[in-house]
Amino acid sequence: MLRFQVGRLASCSSRAFSTTSKANAKVALLGASGGIGQPMGLLLKQSPLVTELALYDIVNTPGVAADLSHINTRAEVTGFQGSEQLALALAGAQVVAIPAGLPRKPGMTRDDLFNTNASIVKQLTEEAAKVCPDAMICIISNPVNSTVPITSEVFKKAGVYNPRKIFGVTTLDIVRANTFVAKLKGLNVDDVNVPVICGHSGVTIIPLLSQTTPSVSFSQDDIEKLTQRIQNAGTEVVDAKAGTGSATLSMAYAGARFVYSLLEAMKGKDVVECAYVKSDVADSPYFATPIRLGPNGIEENLGTGKLSDYEQQKLQEAMTELQANIAKGENFMKS
Repeated sequence: MLRFQVGRLASCSSRAFSTTSKANAKVALLGASGGIGQPMGLLLKQSPLVTELALYDIVNTPGVAADLSHINTRAEVTGFQGSEQLALALAGAQVVAIPAGLPRKPGMTRDDLFNTNASIVKQLTEEAAKVCPDAMICIISNPVNSTVPITSEVFKKAGVYNPRKIFGVTTLDIVRANTFVAKLKGLNVDDVNVPVICGHSGVTIIPLLSQTTPSVSFSQDDIEKLTQRIQNAGTEVVDAKAGTGSATLSMAYAGARFVYSLLEAMKGKDVVECAYVKSDVADSPYFATPIRLGPNGIEENLGTGKLSDYEQQKLQEAMTELQANIAKGENFMKS
């Protein structure tokens, strides 16, 4: 039996990146030399919200840091390389964003990345729990459905667990849904918002097309085709790149957008984004919904709103896989 919070659902933010407000914040980007990390570092370097940008990876970080440091924006860039410098990268960080890990290749699912990426996330978050336990932790490394539970167990083991400050970044699902709906309906994409709930892989990605802003109508055929395309959009990119990588540029954009939203919320702005978090909204310990962000992380879980019959059906179908993904992450920590 699924249980939901029902009511008016606030939209996930769909605005462009802020370029006017300022903050004093250190962001640590772990995996900064990779396919997501480099463009995400570029976007973060452009933001007036970031005072210090600490780049970390196991290789090539000095070159990436030197390159970004020549850009004439206020963020000071520092580069750190190798496990012995990880603590230095994390020291004083208010936000830690983790896109580190292997990318998908054709024929691979996000779950195929589990063993390698689970170990990477465990190592990085163990150090974060020691060095900056109060930081906001933004998990991008796939499979997010499993790596967020791993992160939670790491922080629990360290005795510093705060579920309000650990986020699975699902923003790319919203970005894609907004783009696809705007194109189908001939709308200005800046005005479109589609909440996406449940998880961040395959059938666990549930776009709430019935709650699209502005309100638009869809045929059942459109609903089914859009849902499938949003769920399989990552594979669409993997196949198009034909073995050369996965969704890196769009993921970097989505990751930076979430960090921007978090930084704005930390300084008092009312911001709503969808994210995969510790939750009691459904019969699943982790679940993606729109959340209101604030200075302390999650201020309010806004729930799912009222679902259509089709969305209810898709959610019922997804729950077995979501719970299996969560158990896989938790069992990894137990073993």
